[in-house]
Amino acid sequence: MATERLTRVAATAGLAVVLLAAIGVQAVAIAASWGLRYWLAGGAAAVVVGALALVRDRQRVATATAGLVVAASAVVAARLFDLPTEPGPALALASAVLVGSGVRAPPPLPAGLIAAGGLGGGAGAGPAARPGAGGPGVVALNSLCWFGGVAAGLTLRLLDERAKATAERVRRDERLELARELHDVVAHHVTGMVVQAQAAHLVGRRDPARATESLAGIEAAGGEAMRAMRRLVGLLRDTGDAPPASAGPEQVEELVERFRRQGPPVRLRLPEQTAWPPEVTSTVHRVVREALTNVARHAPHAAQVTVDVAQEPDAVVVEVTDDASGAPAESRGGYGLVGLRERVEALGGTLHAGPRPEAGWSVRAVVPKGRA
Repeated sequence: MATERLTRVAATAGLAVVLLAAIGVQAVAIAASWGLRYWLAGGAAAVVVGALALVRDRQRVATATAGLVVAASAVVAARLFDLPTEPGPALALASAVLVGSGVRAPPPLPAGLIAAGGLGGGAGAGPAARPGAGGPGVVALNSLCWFGGVAAGLTLRLLDERAKATAERVRRDERLELARELHDVVAHHVTGMVVQAQAAHLVGRRDPARATESLAGIEAAGGEAMRAMRRLVGLLRDTGDAPPASAGPEQVEELVERFRRQGPPVRLRLPEQTAWPPEVTSTVHRVVREALTNVARHAPHAAQVTVDVAQEPDAVVVEVTDDASGAPAESRGGYGLVGLRERVEALGGTLHAGPRPEAGWSVRAVVPKGRA
């Protein structure tokens, strides 16, 4: 998250520098020919539209619409008051940024209207220009900027949709995996109920006390099976209030031992008591597995990896850290963490992954132990 925020800030700062440079160059050019006072309206429009371009991510449709209206007003003012032809380079560049932003994220209809408005504003500069004031050149410049903005917006829109589809596929696969694990849990409890019912039937007449014990066991197993089934139904319906259950057949110690044979040394800390529900056990295992996999892929040069599993009164906290200096933080993300977050949040827990202040990377999950 911090890396993405810094990237956005850097991109906005870079755009601001480019827009200021374009405004400055155009102001100098007009001051040397027409006189700067003739560009007061055009310069003000360029500043306003440039400012809207810098805050475009907050309200894409609103900022794009407002920017195109200001640009159109500059075109009309240039014609009415015998001013330099607009939109000029600075205004065209800022408008292109707003058009690209308006095409990238909004629904198809608003995006199409914004693209059409941008094209119409640039094309209308020619007829609105004074004779001999370079109208065709302005139209060509604005058309080029418009095409660049639309192409960039459509490209980013396609990439966003592909990333969203991939993330959703990862989440769906995670839910299906959890459903298969839940099936095993329910089948285990139902099998136990059947066995105990058969035993109660055999001993019921000869030893009623033992039959009563079997019936109590059947009742407990049936309640557990019903709870697991509710979690399964909630998962398959994709609701947020039904945590899933899953069995974790492989122990964390075995997973860490396998990693030690091929990767950096690992220091493992586990609580003495680990009698958790099966869905918690498997989720802890999954967190450790995903985190160690990321270390093997992105930080094989780490000198030390720590796997710390702690037990709190109502939750299990698992944190995996490494000390790989210089590891690119942005490369540690990926769709594996998307699926992992889906699993942890389905249980009502939280997952945080990101660079450590000193060096390396940290993955920390808090998994509640409560049963549904």
